[in-house]
Amino acid sequence: MAEISAQSVRELRDKTGAGMMDCKRALQETSGDIEQAVDHLRKKGLASAAKKAGRVAAEGLVDSYIHTGGRIGVLVEVNCETDFVARNAAFKTLVQDIAKQVAAYSNVEYVQLSDIPAEIVEREKAIAMGSDTLQGKPEAIKEKIVQGKVEKTLRDLCLLDQPFIRDQSITVEELVKQAVAQLGENIQVRRFTRFILGEGIEKQTTDFAEEVAAQMSGNK
Repeated sequence: MAEISAQSVRELRDKTGAGMMDCKRALQETSGDIEQAVDHLRKKGLASAAKKAGRVAAEGLVDSYIHTGGRIGVLVEVNCETDFVARNAAFKTLVQDIAKQVAAYSNVEYVQLSDIPAEIVEREKAIAMGSDTLQGKPEAIKEKIVQGKVEKTLRDLCLLDQPFIRDQSITVEELVKQAVAQLGENIQVRRFTRFILGEGIEKQTTDFAEEVAAQMSGNK
């Protein structure tokens, strides 16, 4: 078994936030390779997160993020199991990162696929079924193409399926699961609201050329 230095353990801990013993074991499993150890811990984190997913998460934080210039604002609620974790700096950073993610991805409307209303799903299916590219194809092939298109469209609307803005190699869902592994509690993104300055207001537009022409006609 490879000799693992304390410096390597600290470096891996800084990269992943995992416990010292978990980092040491991961490095031993990967012969001291830092990047492989990161992947090892991620996989382990995903597994441990799945075990905690059914536990009640009723504590947490409601946090906000206002984008530079004050034109976009986000409110987000992220839940955990205890107030102790809710006060943890790593949890607070996670919540803030999620709020920034919502601000950055204006197409995102839902947390996850199961939140999308049935009528939206059916509408997307109808649109996909009406595509000209399906003409002449067997029904079985059509169904597969439509299913793939609809799933991609719907996932584009979901926060958890988006690439994390700080690390495009993982999704927001994987980011949350890494936090579950680090903090040892079930963590759930419950809801969010995005505010865009002026959204929904019908702005009055003035045709300056028409206005000048009308004034000139009135002066004749």
